Amino acid sequence: MADSIRLNPVRKNSRKTAYYNAGRPTRYQIEDESSNLDQMPLMMSEEAFENNESDYQTLPRARVSQKTGLGWFLCGGWKVLCTSCCECLVHTCRRKKELKVRTVWLGHPEKCEEKYPKNAIKNQKYNIVTFVPGVLYQQFKFFLNLYFLVVACSQFVPSLKIGYLYTYWAPLGFVLAVTMVREAVDEVRRCRRDKEMNSQLYSKLTVRGKVQVKSSDIQVGDLIIVEKNQRIPADMIFLRTSEKTGSCFIRTDQLDGETDWKLRITVACTQRLPALGDLFSVSAYVYAQKPQLDIHSFEGNFTRITMKSKQTELMYDLCPQEDCDPPIHESLSIENTLWASTVVASGTVIGVVIYTGKEMRSVLNTSQSKNKVGLLDLELNRLTKALFLAQVVLSVVMVALQGFLGPWFRNLFRFVVLFSYIIPISLRVNLDMGKSAYGWMIMKDENIPGTVVRTSTIPEELGRLVYLLTDKTGTLTQNEMVFKRLHLGTVSYGMDTMDEIQSHIIQSYAQVSSVQSNGNSASSTPSCKSQPPAPKVRKSVSSRIHKAVKAIALCHNVTPVYESRVNGASAEPESTEADQDFSDDNRTYQASSPDDVALVRWTESVGLTLVNRDLTSLQLKTPAGHILTYYILQIFPFTSESKRMGIIVREEATGDITFYMKGADVAMASIVQYNDWLEEECGNMAREGLRTLVVAKKALTEEQYQDFESRYNQAKLSVHDRALKVAAVVESLEREMELLCLTGVEDQLQADVRPTLELLRNAGIKIWMLTGDKLETATCIAKSSHLVSRNQDIHVFKPVSNRGEAHLELNAFRRKHDCALVISGDSLEVCLRYYEHEFVELACQCPAVVCCRCSPTQKAQIVRLLQQHTDNRTCAIGDGGNDVSMIQAADCGIGIEGKEGKQASLAADFSITQFKHIGRLLMVHGHNSYKRSAALGQFVMHRGMIISTMQAVFSSIFYFASVPLYQGFLMVGYATIYTMFPVFSLVLDQDVKPEMALLYPELYKDLTKGRSLSFKTFLIWVLISVYQGGILMYGALVLFDQEFVHVVAISFTALILTELLMVALTVRTWHWLMVVAELISLGCYLASLAFLNEYFGIGRVTLGAFLDLSFITTWVFLWKVCVITLVSCLPLYIIKYLKRKFSPPSYSKLSS
Repeated sequence: MADSIRLNPVRKNSRKTAYYNAGRPTRYQIEDESSNLDQMPLMMSEEAFENNESDYQTLPRARVSQKTGLGWFLCGGWKVLCTSCCECLVHTCRRKKELKVRTVWLGHPEKCEEKYPKNAIKNQKYNIVTFVPGVLYQQFKFFLNLYFLVVACSQFVPSLKIGYLYTYWAPLGFVLAVTMVREAVDEVRRCRRDKEMNSQLYSKLTVRGKVQVKSSDIQVGDLIIVEKNQRIPADMIFLRTSEKTGSCFIRTDQLDGETDWKLRITVACTQRLPALGDLFSVSAYVYAQKPQLDIHSFEGNFTRITMKSKQTELMYDLCPQEDCDPPIHESLSIENTLWASTVVASGTVIGVVIYTGKEMRSVLNTSQSKNKVGLLDLELNRLTKALFLAQVVLSVVMVALQGFLGPWFRNLFRFVVLFSYIIPISLRVNLDMGKSAYGWMIMKDENIPGTVVRTSTIPEELGRLVYLLTDKTGTLTQNEMVFKRLHLGTVSYGMDTMDEIQSHIIQSYAQVSSVQSNGNSASSTPSCKSQPPAPKVRKSVSSRIHKAVKAIALCHNVTPVYESRVNGASAEPESTEADQDFSDDNRTYQASSPDDVALVRWTESVGLTLVNRDLTSLQLKTPAGHILTYYILQIFPFTSESKRMGIIVREEATGDITFYMKGADVAMASIVQYNDWLEEECGNMAREGLRTLVVAKKALTEEQYQDFESRYNQAKLSVHDRALKVAAVVESLEREMELLCLTGVEDQLQADVRPTLELLRNAGIKIWMLTGDKLETATCIAKSSHLVSRNQDIHVFKPVSNRGEAHLELNAFRRKHDCALVISGDSLEVCLRYYEHEFVELACQCPAVVCCRCSPTQKAQIVRLLQQHTDNRTCAIGDGGNDVSMIQAADCGIGIEGKEGKQASLAADFSITQFKHIGRLLMVHGHNSYKRSAALGQFVMHRGMIISTMQAVFSSIFYFASVPLYQGFLMVGYATIYTMFPVFSLVLDQDVKPEMALLYPELYKDLTKGRSLSFKTFLIWVLISVYQGGILMYGALVLFDQEFVHVVAISFTALILTELLMVALTVRTWHWLMVVAELISLGCYLASLAFLNEYFGIGRVTLGAFLDLSFITTWVFLWKVCVITLVSCLPLYIIKYLKRKFSPPSYSKLSS
């Protein structure tokens, strides 16, 4: 990376360390000492380090000497005091209710010690009281609108009045009315959506039975029944389920973005109760931690008080031991929770509500939506401030040339109002109407069907994007896994040779069944004895396939579910019920990992079917229809640290105990026996974009397993370092395991993801992938989708937990050049805590960045970091509820309406149906919207500046009098019927055709530089306006010195013709509506000359200066007006021709 970027060092200063850590064993001391930070290659001088206070922001503030006294107060202490008081006042006003731990009694909301928030969803920005003030504030916080308001209000002062009130108030009122109507419509839509969600009915369990209750009326402590496929309304603890296994699956796609189903387990104490009503016959409560952001963890306890006399818990402490039993405690974890916004996927569940409203995990991870303002609007706002400054300077010059005579201050303000057309109010009207037109064009584009524009104020942002932050699951991928490859070391099977595997499986199980039938009278001993001779001879391919498929069919966390399972008669024998269930065609697989589902479906396709599973056993069906039962002794779930999962099973028929394990190649390489093919084949599969898993096994004797089980249980009961001790015991088994096979699974990408990403990359857009998935999966998708090109290296940021490790890893990353970065959410958090600026600066130079294991809040945080550190425009695209925060935080949010629901698309500024549509949305519509608005905005300002120049010339000739040149009606007509249609037709202009914009995405790079609307282009338009205004006014005065009374008609006619010709000069691609607009405007002006001639006199109508109709029909009037118009426009046409010939813009080269 760039060698100029330095990392703030972390070195040990003996005096400071002693001072900081005196009598205080903090974690910083431990980190600094353990990391040996003084050994690091430091990237900053010692002096710079000493002066860098930010590095010590987490340490005690006691080191700063507190000065007091009068000298300190006068030398800046008063600022510190004022700042402290203001901060204290703001903190007091914004103080939120402190979140606390809670005790929740089952079915007794009235026993809650505190009042908890109402369980109502509210996405509205305003209410009835705040709507008008809120909308007005949003409008007048911009200088442009505030300026118009001040000017319009000044017309109520008689001495400052220039023209008619409607001249100023009509345009302003129109703008405000349109804005309020638009906001009101959006607010009503939000209100309806909220009402629909809050009105959903749920069954609440009470002493009298079930009652229907609205989602918004649910309280902490309520017992809520949620049916299959129903949304969970509040955060709950899982008490009971209709499933026999005591567990259920939930879909969490709206919470964490993953479509994999998660397994949840009931509280054992309540699941064992005979009936639902017994929940009220027991006295029990849940002790829950305070509400937190983390959706992947929970700590709590369930306590049931069992007393023979049904006394209260207080009486339990006083009663004798023989009258009451000790309370039953059960620890609660994330497996016992049902978070709001998730959906029940199997069975019916009953839970007790512990968090509602603002305290729910889903709400805590959702940021408040903000009013987004486009970069073009901010740039125009800056230009209007420059225009206002020029207006004030011009007014001061006029008053100065008067000699500051009389009430010069009043005259100054009159001149300010007189030149107020320098900043035309029609600018806001035209831009808002243009934005609406762009939105209509986007939604009517047949090439991107289903696209919806939900925020019509920022279509130009689509043309200014530098960073695209995208979700993975459901956005880049379909989250549909397909088994593609099985590699056994010497032989590899692809999709076209799967039938060979199937024949091998049929053959091997036919042999097993024949052996069993021959020794039917014997127990498991004969079959055990028939197996050992196999390793002595060379293993056949058939036996190796048999072992591999069997391992894949057993080592997973998949559960088969049958829709008609309840039809099984409980009185029948288990085998009969099993046969009935297992032959059901409606079998579906549920798992927390889509990879596992793909593997199990593949084993089913080759003949070995998973037909049943509960917490203690699983059953497989052979091709011949025989049922094989395996008892689950232990399960070691997959973790991001271990990168592998394992299972120990005992086969019912033989009693054999086998330890199966599968995982990432980096984790399994050191576990399996020596081989010479694993690393190479893993690399080959990864280059094909396949997700690889290494499968291995180890046979255990009864003595080995009993020894392991005792040590494992002992490790699980330890209080200190439990995780490390458990891992150490498991690792004692993970030695010299037999390598069975290598599997390759492909995650199906969305249609045309690769060409779309390549298109965006060529357009200069940097793409960051933010996902909640694990690191290996994210890296694999980054390769397969070509987010990372084939010739680019990938730097996987090692897990860091403290400052020292982060420093070392950042230094290692700094030395890499042109490589993509892959980092986990935990490591990212540590880096941002200590080295925020350095990390962002390094990451921004990467061609691609992948952040895995990101929480919704972290996604939004990354967006804000890019906005703060780069000042570039960001775009976030996602399809799940976990992407809402990121979408709302970005300058431009795009939602995909897909499998994960509509939550993201409803919260987004733009909604699309497929990821590939983003290419046309940015390259074509973003390009056109920005170019058109830039041209439209500058032309409208030119229209105001040219008439203000004419006013200045007129006033200077008439002894600097603050008298208006044109009447109020002409001024309103000039900005509306005379020029509005041609000027607004610029929204139909385009510099390149859509096909060309998609073929040459490099054109998009120029847009991000903002060259279409800059101070340079603005100054060019200012010079054009001054030149044309001066020519029009002086030309009218010189050529018509004998008919001075006709100056208004002469100059105004030339002005209108000049504006129509300038529109023609600005247009790059003609549209038939543009020609119609020019003709309509010209016709309207000619009609007003004939029928409204009283408005064309000098000064007010009461002076009696009227236009002579016979004069404007003479040839003298016509040729002189044409000469003035020609002199004002012809040089500009010549300059444009020469520029296109000798220095053509990039788009004109392509067009030619």
